[in-house]
Amino acid sequence: MSTETTTNAALFARAQKVIPGGVNSPVRAFRAVGGTPRFITRAQGAYLFDAEGRRYIDYIGSWGPMILGHGHPAVLEAVHRAVDEGLSFGAPTEREVELAEEILSLVPSMDQLRLVSSGTEAAMSALRLARGATGRSKIIKFEGCYHGHADALLVKAGSGLATFGHPTSAGVPAEVVQHTLVLEYNNVAQLEEAFALHGASLACVMIEPIAGNMNFVRASVPFMRRLRELCSQHGALLVFDEVMSGFRVALGSAQSLYAKAIPGFEPDVSVFGKVIGGGMPLAAFGGKRAVMEQLAPLGPVYQAGTLSGNPVATACGLATLREIRKPGYFEALASSTRSLLEGLLAAARDSGVPMVGDCEGGMIGFFFADRLPQNYSEVMATDKERFNRFFHAMLDRGVYLAPAMYEAGFVSSAHTAQDIAATCRAAREAFA
Repeated sequence: MSTETTTNAALFARAQKVIPGGVNSPVRAFRAVGGTPRFITRAQGAYLFDAEGRRYIDYIGSWGPMILGHGHPAVLEAVHRAVDEGLSFGAPTEREVELAEEILSLVPSMDQLRLVSSGTEAAMSALRLARGATGRSKIIKFEGCYHGHADALLVKAGSGLATFGHPTSAGVPAEVVQHTLVLEYNNVAQLEEAFALHGASLACVMIEPIAGNMNFVRASVPFMRRLRELCSQHGALLVFDEVMSGFRVALGSAQSLYAKAIPGFEPDVSVFGKVIGGGMPLAAFGGKRAVMEQLAPLGPVYQAGTLSGNPVATACGLATLREIRKPGYFEALASSTRSLLEGLLAAARDSGVPMVGDCEGGMIGFFFADRLPQNYSEVMATDKERFNRFFHAMLDRGVYLAPAMYEAGFVSSAHTAQDIAATCRAAREAFA
């Protein structure tokens, strides 16, 4: 990295010459909100520092993984020790087993899991596994839920329930998504109709139980109860995408929250990422033994990865999970997150700005609207222009929010009461 002083704008200009759009993941380009992306040089605790030396209170947390904040001593120690032992072996390690055991001890719906390197890879593999285990081709997903950029999941709704989806990306042939049905989130009637029409040929339903890519929208308990009933009745697997919500909204993840509300509730397959890697590229998918044994080398469903279970990534993830399972951790994290949400809503209310929000554990979302959206179309009806103005006003005051109104925010245990108070003061100034 160059040691000479430069600006975010200069770095962005350089980046656009050698990287499409100047970024390696689209939302980073600030296209949704306008302006120049901040190029980050370092992070510590609850803070990011950009190329111009500016400090920001960070509510992105690398899009979820940094639940302990940046540079937690126990995590750094584990990673440094792992690096000294070797970066990659392409062979099994004891730490892979330890991490799998740690995750399974917290998620009783799974007997086994397989480690991979990204959420996209985990969701894609879970989808293939569901099709292989059931011998069926059709799947259901929900508009506004993002499961990575696998071809079969980059789909928008068809013209009706009898019509399967259309690709949302160039390069995805229509034939690839012809078996993907896209429904409205939290719509029980539509769900029942879809199962009535296609139930016998459905391999799985994939859902974010708390959607983090249409900001923060949770599946209602009645909706989730009926979804579980229909999957069981028709022999389709219920796949929980907890890449964002896993170990972020509760120690047992979002599925533990639904299990409290719905007796006996559990998904058939679960997908995890973000927190289980602690900031390193690591994800997982898992389920009951009978389903997981369909995977190679035991079964006919093929999945492989050179860097799966990477020894440095597993050290990072294991250290992170061991910290967050300490007594009282999630109670304190949830309290900080609630304080932030309440402070933001109070600032908006006192300024006469219509704003609503929701939070769970260390995950938070807010909308400029009169009531909480329950699905993607309602999210799209919220005030985008007001969000964009608010985003830049907060950025100018040293608060780094997600640069798009469709993204949830994340609080870490490194955020202090002073950080929360400073954020709420910045919001009051922004609204004024």
